[in-house]
Amino acid sequence: MTVLDWIIAITPLVLVFIVGFYCRRYVRGVADFMSGGRVADRYLLSIAGGEMQAGAVVFVAAFEYISHSGFSLTWWTWLTGPIISIVGISGFVAYRFRETRAMTMAQFFELRYSKAFRLFAGGLSFFAGILNFGIIPAVGARCLAYFWGFPENLVFHGITMPTYVPMMGLFLSISLFVSLSGGLVTVMIINCLEGIVSQIIYLFIIVALLKMFAWPQIVTVLQDRPAGQSLLNPFDSSGVKDFNIWYVLMQLVLGIYGTMAWQNAAGYQGAALSPHEARMGNVMGRWREMGKGAVVVLLGVCAMTFLNHPAFASGASAVGHEVGRISDPNVQNQMQVTIAVSHLLPIGIKGGLCAIFLMGIFGGDATHLHSWGSIFVQDVLVPLRKKPFGPKQHIFVLRCSIAGVALFAFLFGTFYRQVDYIVMWWAVTTAIYVGGIGSAILGGLYWKKGTTAGAWAALLTGSTLAVSGIIGRQLDSQFPLNGLQIFFGAMLASVFLYVVVSLLTNKEDFDMDRLLHRGKYAPAQERGIVPATEPPWLERLIGIDGNFTRGDKWIAGGFFGWSMFLSGIFVLGTLWNCFWRWPSFFWPVFWHVVGVGFPVFFALVTGVWFTWGGIRGIRRFFKRLRSEQVNSLDDGTVKNHRNLDEVA
Repeated sequence: MTVLDWIIAITPLVLVFIVGFYCRRYVRGVADFMSGGRVADRYLLSIAGGEMQAGAVVFVAAFEYISHSGFSLTWWTWLTGPIISIVGISGFVAYRFRETRAMTMAQFFELRYSKAFRLFAGGLSFFAGILNFGIIPAVGARCLAYFWGFPENLVFHGITMPTYVPMMGLFLSISLFVSLSGGLVTVMIINCLEGIVSQIIYLFIIVALLKMFAWPQIVTVLQDRPAGQSLLNPFDSSGVKDFNIWYVLMQLVLGIYGTMAWQNAAGYQGAALSPHEARMGNVMGRWREMGKGAVVVLLGVCAMTFLNHPAFASGASAVGHEVGRISDPNVQNQMQVTIAVSHLLPIGIKGGLCAIFLMGIFGGDATHLHSWGSIFVQDVLVPLRKKPFGPKQHIFVLRCSIAGVALFAFLFGTFYRQVDYIVMWWAVTTAIYVGGIGSAILGGLYWKKGTTAGAWAALLTGSTLAVSGIIGRQLDSQFPLNGLQIFFGAMLASVFLYVVVSLLTNKEDFDMDRLLHRGKYAPAQERGIVPATEPPWLERLIGIDGNFTRGDKWIAGGFFGWSMFLSGIFVLGTLWNCFWRWPSFFWPVFWHVVGVGFPVFFALVTGVWFTWGGIRGIRRFFKRLRSEQVNSLDDGTVKNHRNLDEVA
């Protein structure tokens, strides 16, 4: 790291503290601290929410599966594109959840089921969440420690400790400041600004990588694989373990089943200005991810080339020497690509990527801290109290809980040694909660016959199976199922029991209009509004309804059209290769255009698009907050299946 790199890397710290102090003035009630006053537009939601996927730990996790599956995994993901786009465009789960006006998913559970179910689900969500989050600060700090070339251990007054531990403490302290200063208001603004800056830096990184590495060099390395483990030809990748077509198909089903179930960004779920803005934020977030994917893929394949191509032998030797100094072989495998990236990037660009890592850590960890700390208060403490907190007392308790989560993450990251793939750890810990709760969410929002007994049966079954799988995997290294397969099995059992038990115990259909604030329960300003003309059947098929403007239709339709284009390539290519395999020289050319060229183009387009939209979104957000009417009763308390402010 040169002086220029350090200046670029540390600049985000200044941004964090300025925004943190500025946003404090806008937190006047619990709804502001928890949900940003529910006035965020699509650009703010899509950019800020996307920064959850920009931290150092996410890059490390991506490098893991890229190094094992290369472009072959990308081919199989195209199978799922149209389904994923329809889920996003239709606002599946997101639209109806926003209609409930709940701040957390467990608050919705009390509206739909019972207080006891809210308490248990909230507590289980909190437990699974802090376990899931526990490795993130440690991996992020370890990543930057090796990225900066720091020694593995430090000696202080005769005491030896891993270098990443004090770094983790520093990063968590900064993230804690973000969460405490203004709640979700600060978290969203910092994440949005970080997202705008990151998009600009991405373009510089892409240009630098394309100039440093020739595509034939990359191809030489990617082709050097045993039969059945190709990183280019998906029809010669049957020997790739874990990251294959079955991984993609299970991820698709679990992704739909668990839509919005995982609460690591709970505040964003209720922060939208309207249900439609929540839906459009999701769609536009997917557009933005298409551009960001170019950087992750390029960094991964260029690092592999740097490590294995003869032209970079001296640099690879230095990386190997540095990796060899790491005592833990699991950490060696996890950090090899990260160390390679730190060696291959030129001056200035290295500082830019470091800035992205730091911004992702601050924004992502702050979002996690805010979510899990808030869930403990909102879904464990609030339901237990007979008398609601006062607004100032409520916010103080939220801040204390968030600080407690930060302390747990520091201790967990210090003492726990993570040995599995990062994505597999996330899958298993997520399954503790989502494995059973997805049924309660989908059934509660879309099925009037769903019952509290059905929700209990689904949650307990899914969680028990998931935890049993975790224990079995820890006790037996030859356990036949990986984390994702454990998750999938828990889901199937949960769905079955939710349906069966609900049908057996249903005595009266639930009033869905009251839950979703429709009909006579609609807000006064929405009553009597004549619905817009019903869209044509093709638009309805992909989820477009009367709320979509012409611009919205172009955005949503374009996303669906692109997904269909890639799926068309997948279908035609798969059928062709079933009868006559494409020659080996075809795949490098194909991936050069489709796997690199297209994403780079989207990185440029979305960089301009979302920079302009993000700045407008921030200005509108503060304008709405200034004119917001604060309701002190809007604090997440539920009485008789209705929010407290509505009862009053």
